[in-house]
Amino acid sequence: MVSVASLLLEGSLPRLEVRLLLQAVLQCSLTTLISAPERCLGEEEIAHFQALQARRQRGEPMAYLLGEREFYGLSFLTTPAVLIPRPETEELVDWALETSAPLASLHCLDLGTGSGALALSLQYHRPHWQVSATDHSAAALALAKENAARLLPSSGPVLNWYLGNWFEALPKGETFDLILSNPPYIAAADPHLDRGDLRFEPRQALTAGPSGTEDLAHIIAQAPLWLKPGGKLRVEHGFDQGEFCRSCFLRAGFTQVTTRTDLAGLERLTGGQRS
Repeated sequence: MVSVASLLLEGSLPRLEVRLLLQAVLQCSLTTLISAPERCLGEEEIAHFQALQARRQRGEPMAYLLGEREFYGLSFLTTPAVLIPRPETEELVDWALETSAPLASLHCLDLGTGSGALALSLQYHRPHWQVSATDHSAAALALAKENAARLLPSSGPVLNWYLGNWFEALPKGETFDLILSNPPYIAAADPHLDRGDLRFEPRQALTAGPSGTEDLAHIIAQAPLWLKPGGKLRVEHGFDQGEFCRSCFLRAGFTQVTTRTDLAGLERLTGGQRS
């Protein structure tokens, strides 16, 4: 018989990862798991655990194995159809929530929503805002809608979901007070794409052409057409792309162009205001 304790001690994976996989297999809390180390797994449970263990040993991200990842205090369903929500992107939510007084009503857009992490975090914490989101992937948009059904009250606000590439997905004449985007910004030939979690994430959500800045340049150039006067654009970008983004914002006529750093002091977010 194979017990919880024996699996935690066998050492093929870090103990924390084994605990998380066992919780997924046994559908139990961490408290329940560690309070019964003598519990033995059935044959189907062992087979399920071993399958997950083998996938993890091949490097598959824990978020895909577990099917979820926490972002901004919410648990998002996560599949290989979308990028894994990352802590760095939470800074984009922070910046958005600082944009106006808590009770102000804003019309906001999340470009390239993926799992819906940005859009739903905003809607959850600012239920009186009107939030819209786009994605060019039908599978990603379907997952975002599923996350919305799980995370937002049924009696709450209804997001607008649009399928298509960036602003092309939107109805003509739509304008926003705030636009957020975490677009692809990795160069197509970047060797990091063949390392770690990136190997398993959707390539089209990571890369944006030879330089990695193509989508950033497009979004920044087009955003003034979709922003109300005084509206704001905030984008996430690579640590070495801050200067490029600032120049794009200035060329597009934005004022109050600002770049924010992450906890490591690296430039990761740039924003501006439509004049």
